[in-house]
Formats: sequence, C-alpha cells, structure tokens
Amino acid sequence: MDIENPPELASGMHLSYRCRYWRQRSKNAIKREWSYGGIYGLEWGDPDTVEPLRFIRDRYVLPYVNAEQCAVEIGPGGGRWTRYMLGFRRLYVVDYYGDLLEEVKKHVRKPNIEFIKNNGTDFPGIGDRSVNYLFSFGTFVHLDEHVIQTYLSNMKRILKAGANVVIHYSDKTKVMAQINEGFAENTPGKMRSMVSEAGYEICEEDLTTMWHSSIIRFTI
Repeated sequence: MDIENPPELASGMHLSYRCRYWRQRSKNAIKREWSYGGIYGLEWGDPDTVEPLRFIRDRYVLPYVNAEQCAVEIGPGGGRWTRYMLGFRRLYVVDYYGDLLEEVKKHVRKPNIEFIKNNGTDFPGIGDRSVNYLFSFGTFVHLDEHVIQTYLSNMKRILKAGANVVIHYSDKTKVMAQINEGFAENTPGKMRSMVSEAGYEICEEDLTTMWHSSIIRFTI
C-alpha cells in the first residue's frame, strides 16, 4: 500500500482529515499504530477500554448484532468497530478509500463480510431493502451537509422497514469540535433536520457521551 500517495478525494466531499492522515503518516506514526495492535483508529480510543466508547459499543452496537440479519458499516477505518459486528449473517463494509478497506482486511477476514468500495455516497452491490442495521463512527464527523443528505437519501434503498441506523457526527456546539479543523460544520439541530427531512423517524439522540460529537439513532 502506498501511504505517501492517497487516492484523490471524491468531488465535493469533505474528507481532508483522512487525506491528511495518509500524507503525514511517518515512521513514528507507524510505530504508534503497531503499539495498538496494528489497527488504524485505535490510537483515537479502544472501545474495549475507553469508557465513552465502551458505552457506545454496549448501547448502540452489540444489542443490534443478530445472526439472522444483515448490516452495513460506513467508513471502517482499520476495523476498530467492525470487529464487534462480525456476528451478523452478512456485514457489508463500505468505504470510498480502497486502501482503508485493505487495512480492515489485515485484521478482519470472515466469509460473511463483503468489502465494498463506493463512489462517495452510494451502496453498490447491496440489495434493495436488505439491511437491518447501519452504523458509522468517525466518518460523518468529516462530511459536509450536502454529502450527508445524499447518504441519507441513498440509504433508503437498502434499508428494510424498521431498520436501525446509528450515525456519529460532528457537533459544533462543543468546543472540542470547534477547534478541530477536520470536523464538518454540523450540529444536533442540523442533523435532526436532515434526518427528518429525509423521511426517517428519530428514535434517540446522544448529545453528551462524546466531547466533540454526537450520535443519532433513527429508523425507516
């Protein structure tokens, strides 16, 4: 994998944070990654050991894992959250960056996982109304409003009635998000409006667990 030359960003997408990661990754950064078991993303917290992330794992991920159902993860990083969703009958791992999908494959390879490189906001190869659960953590925090809106629209094709969607997004009402240049301009109010206007029903919002972001769960 050529870490010095990441693929170009999709037109109109706000993914500079990820791009900077690949450009600035040095030998020291690689050593740090190895110290976390080689999984890209654990340097920002392991859900097994960091309390807020453990709470998210136990409330928004593990209760929904079902061996009879299908799930989608958008933006897996190196598989930090993917490893908790292996119990689904079928798990589609979706990312715009092929190199990041290869990172996940280094640590998570099972016959029930399908890795999908998309064009930024679509779900190629996933059947209509076939998905019971969709999860994304650490990706929507970097996406501009119009990209999120497109994703929300495209999700409707693949989601079954009653499917649960859990999205982690940037919350610029919080100081730690305001000082993070890689975080998109989003707030709970904006996210709530986008989800509702796309035709979804909001089930719950978590505005306090994370210090720079928030979580929304909704259904169709």
